[in-house]
Amino acid sequence: MYHLPVLKNRRTLLERAEKFISDIYFTDCNLRGRLYGDSCPLESLACFLTPKRITFSEASKQIFDPCKVGDTFGPTWWTCWFKATLKIPESWRGKEVHLLWESDGEAMVWRDEQPVQGLTKEGEKTSYILSECLQDEEPHSLTLYVEMACNGLFGAGQGSQIAAPDPNRKFSVQRAELVVFNRDVRELLTDFEMLVDIVKELGEEEQRGYQALFTVNEMVNLCDPSDPSSFAKVHSLAGTFFNQRNGESQHTVHAMGHCHIDSAWLWPYEETIRKCGRSWVTVIRLMEKNPEFVFTCSQAQQFQWVKSWYPGLFSSIQHYVKKGQFIPVGGTWVEMDGNLPSGESMVRQFLEGQRFFNKEFGRYCKEFWLPDTFGYSAQLPQIMQGCGISNFLTQKLSWNLINTFPHNTFFWEGLDGSTVLTHFPPGNSYEMKGKVEDLVKTLKNNKDKGRANHSAALFGFGDGGGGPTQLMLDRLRLVQDTNGLPKVQMSTPDELFTRLQADSALLCTWAGELFLELHNGTYTTQAQIKRGNRQCETLLHDIEIASSLALYRNNTFPYPAEKLQELWRLLLLNQFHDVIPGSCIEMVVEDALKYYEGEFLQLLVLVRASSIGVSPVKDTPPVTPVSVTVQVSILPFDLVNCTAINRDGTLASLYLISGNRESISDGCLGNQFVMFDDVPLYWDAWDVMDYHLQTRKPVAEVVQPVHVVSSGGLRGSVSFTLRISDKSTITQEIIMDAMCPYIKFSTEVQWAESHKFLKVEFPVRVRSPNATYEIQFGHLQRPTHRNTSWDWARFEVWGHKWADLSEHNFGVSLLNDCKYGYSVHKNTMTLSLLRAPKAPDATADMGIHHFTYAIMPHTRSFQEASVIQCAYNLNFPLRLIQCSPDTMPWSAFSVTSQAVILETIKQAEDRGGVLVVRLYESHGSSVTATLRTTLPVREAWVCDLLEKQDPNRRVSFSFFGVFISPPCLILVFLALAPW
Repeated sequence: MYHLPVLKNRRTLLERAEKFISDIYFTDCNLRGRLYGDSCPLESLACFLTPKRITFSEASKQIFDPCKVGDTFGPTWWTCWFKATLKIPESWRGKEVHLLWESDGEAMVWRDEQPVQGLTKEGEKTSYILSECLQDEEPHSLTLYVEMACNGLFGAGQGSQIAAPDPNRKFSVQRAELVVFNRDVRELLTDFEMLVDIVKELGEEEQRGYQALFTVNEMVNLCDPSDPSSFAKVHSLAGTFFNQRNGESQHTVHAMGHCHIDSAWLWPYEETIRKCGRSWVTVIRLMEKNPEFVFTCSQAQQFQWVKSWYPGLFSSIQHYVKKGQFIPVGGTWVEMDGNLPSGESMVRQFLEGQRFFNKEFGRYCKEFWLPDTFGYSAQLPQIMQGCGISNFLTQKLSWNLINTFPHNTFFWEGLDGSTVLTHFPPGNSYEMKGKVEDLVKTLKNNKDKGRANHSAALFGFGDGGGGPTQLMLDRLRLVQDTNGLPKVQMSTPDELFTRLQADSALLCTWAGELFLELHNGTYTTQAQIKRGNRQCETLLHDIEIASSLALYRNNTFPYPAEKLQELWRLLLLNQFHDVIPGSCIEMVVEDALKYYEGEFLQLLVLVRASSIGVSPVKDTPPVTPVSVTVQVSILPFDLVNCTAINRDGTLASLYLISGNRESISDGCLGNQFVMFDDVPLYWDAWDVMDYHLQTRKPVAEVVQPVHVVSSGGLRGSVSFTLRISDKSTITQEIIMDAMCPYIKFSTEVQWAESHKFLKVEFPVRVRSPNATYEIQFGHLQRPTHRNTSWDWARFEVWGHKWADLSEHNFGVSLLNDCKYGYSVHKNTMTLSLLRAPKAPDATADMGIHHFTYAIMPHTRSFQEASVIQCAYNLNFPLRLIQCSPDTMPWSAFSVTSQAVILETIKQAEDRGGVLVVRLYESHGSSVTATLRTTLPVREAWVCDLLEKQDPNRRVSFSFFGVFISPPCLILVFLALAPW
């Protein structure tokens, strides 16, 4: 009896199988070449171009001119609408018929005035199914519209993906035809692809890999691409392999469809709306055919956009949310930056997001979903817990440049001890493709083997949208339980975290921030956006307080709830993790600044309309005036600080008289501007690399030396101008106000540099292994040394309004009004001021900048020295209003403990006559404090951050005040009696 020879050469067998399904080699005779059968051109194709993104209703009324495949359209960011007339041949009866469409630009198919399919060549979606099995009663002639954006999935970068967009790029349609799609060929190709990938991924060390190799080789032997009758045996042979099951102990991968869509990045906000429509309508089509398919989707803002622009699609989404297939996740308005927004902004992200999800879908999210931001504040666990969220998913720390984060599943502990169950998908991606590689990586990379036997795998094209495909679902379905691979089940986030929680006894805990060792240039890039954010956070704070108090001073005052929500949502949108960090194109920057400017003006109108607590100001001479001497040093008579200033504006001395201490280090200069070369490895707007520190150059050229601006009294100040280069200058006024414990540096920079980094240094006479930085509702310490690689990776860190370096009984604080990047190495405190990256915005940070920072030497600890209050004073200046001479001073609230900050006063959501008062303990201790108010309080309750009243925590109060014991962050409902 004749026996086939036993082949042993792994390479030849593997490559034989690869070529059999290749879309490049031997397509005239291999299986891939049989994917499509007959084809038929369109009856007609016509188009019209528009610079605007318009509705279908408006587009369908336009005049369409004839066009053909191969024509080009543009320029970048325009839209080309196509009108396609189709006629399906009668001979295709019983066959699966597709419209095959391949174009450079992202596209959407419209049928019967509704969006029905997204088409994205880069996202492997190039066909729209006209019929799965053509019947006589189905329409054979029809008209479709295709809306094509003149941009790709990742915008239109000139030369590289993250380069500034090419404004004059043209886009073309390469294919537009009807085809017969051979579903049996597609299924067989999937069998071959998965077996080939198993061979590759399991390698030569695994017996199972060789079983896959010989199986796929025998499948090639049996398969005749020209004879579909051979397919059944081949498919059966593959099924025998895939149906060999795993043992009970095998790791389980929880597969979830996912489509990360940046709300703005390499494209503007408006294009994101269409990305959502294209991606999500495709998801709905998949759900219609795959009832087991589960899709996770975050960002309430994007749901709101779809509701406004695609109401029919939104209704379908609501239907599948009820069915448990379309899962809203995250609980926030957008996937915000995890470092830069204020504590109040982070609370509002959850408040607006959770309320939206509950209103539209009848559910609150249980998990925080932030896979792609640039680090995670240590305050997030407490904020999450306060918003009803106990689980957290991300993967971005897998991008760490220096150190490998030690866990994938763990408990994350915040500042106050709050913990959340946290999961980093071990595959280190939020856009897997359902391939064997993804599953093997998920299993091998799991750093908590033995502690956690369940992991997430998020599949679908992302960043620019696209989402899952039918092929991805087919791949995962094929290997649900295949020996040699982890088990795969379609799952929800709730199912995943329930399993992780059930087996959490051995999980480790990580305390403190989750610091990303990359992208730390984003603390500084696009300074105008960061300034706008800080200013609008401040204004919204003031308006809410003013409006709340005006409401109870004048019962006819209309609290501007709708306007405040609109403005908050705009601010929250700009806190998206590619906008406030500055890692976006120029069009996005323009939109963001336009939102800030409009918000700023509207808020100023609101603040003028409000009646607030007042304290009349009289023209009273200061008890201890300031004096500026001719020697160009600021000498206050209040015995706080004595400052000697050189002709170039540097501080030769900063002497704290009350502490008998010099603040500036011997032989050094404070307020020293320094420039660095700033050329990262790739991510231009994102990264500053450690080697930039080796290129330090002081700014030394004096254009105008120090001269007196104000000689003293209430204020003394001097000014000077320095030249950075022939294109850039610094003009600064150094200010000391009477009885003020800090010196201000009001700064204007004319900036026109390229790949440079401007900072200001204060070498101080303090020695401490740690510096303290303000974060949301608190502060944390970071090392000032570089002993370990973990310390070294923090060469550039973020903070909010202040940073402090203290030893026992003395310290120096650095305050600012709109900056976020810091460095404290040994005894040198550095504030990062301006960068000049050229991608993805070639004009990033060019122009005139205004900002203020301050230096504050102090005795005792920074808590006892009121550094926190001083930073608030710098950022929240008193607002002057005109009042009559007989106006009596009036204050609505006061707190007995200096440690407790009354952060927010606002009207409760959907509850007139109720105020929400948010307080937090700022010193890092536990205190009992009394909140006193002159408002007529009827009752008071503790509530969570979603403003849900806790029936078990009624607050005791008397005529004089409400008593609270905040562990760190607390919210109190004050139900008020009529004034």
